[in-house]
Amino acid sequence: MHKIALVDDDRNILTSVSMTLEAEGFEVETYNDGQAALDAFNKRLPDMAVLDIKMPRMDGMDLLQRLRQKTSMPVIFLTSKDDEIDEVLGLRMGADDYVKKPFSQRLLVERIRALLRRQDAISGEVTDESEDTKIMQRGHLTMDPLRHAVKWKDRDVSLTVTEFLLLQALAQRPGFVKSRDQLMDVAYDDQVYVDDRTIDSHIKRLRKKMRQVDDEFSAIETLYGIGYRYNEE
Repeated sequence: MHKIALVDDDRNILTSVSMTLEAEGFEVETYNDGQAALDAFNKRLPDMAVLDIKMPRMDGMDLLQRLRQKTSMPVIFLTSKDDEIDEVLGLRMGADDYVKKPFSQRLLVERIRALLRRQDAISGEVTDESEDTKIMQRGHLTMDPLRHAVKWKDRDVSLTVTEFLLLQALAQRPGFVKSRDQLMDVAYDDQVYVDDRTIDSHIKRLRKKMRQVDDEFSAIETLYGIGYRYNEE
């Protein structure tokens, strides 16, 4: 049973969403501010966190920043209808997805399931030998899907589930262009709609992390109006 942490200062959302998730077979823990959630996470991490952005004591952005210092577990943001800046900033900081309020609880459940399936595959609960699970070497890049491990020039790079999947999709065929639609298919289920800006934000975050270990990293090329390409170095 997967453990989901739900963090929101709206008690109605905590109650209704937790009831829905429990009915779907999840174990749910609820927190009404970021500091309370962080205190609990320091003792035991959940399998996934769903975070509101605007909360007292510690908001979702601050909590995400603290989490990314020690874990790459999937994180979904709950954002207000017009908070486009917060959405982009959250994705750049390492969130895997966002859902706008008011939201369909069914949609939220589907997004949670999609990210958990990928997390399970990457963490090794899916152990069948395939192209998606083999260790991949591309020039300075090494990716081990079953251990969710990435190295660039023998230096570790910590990626979220979505960032890992996007890099893997690009690096599997160096020199070939992947459109944004193709990358959406890699990172999200068919029933989950995201726009181009979401993929672009993930790619920007991915590049930033790679450049933190190598400021000359340039393997991911943008082809404006077309998509992205991985160039083996």
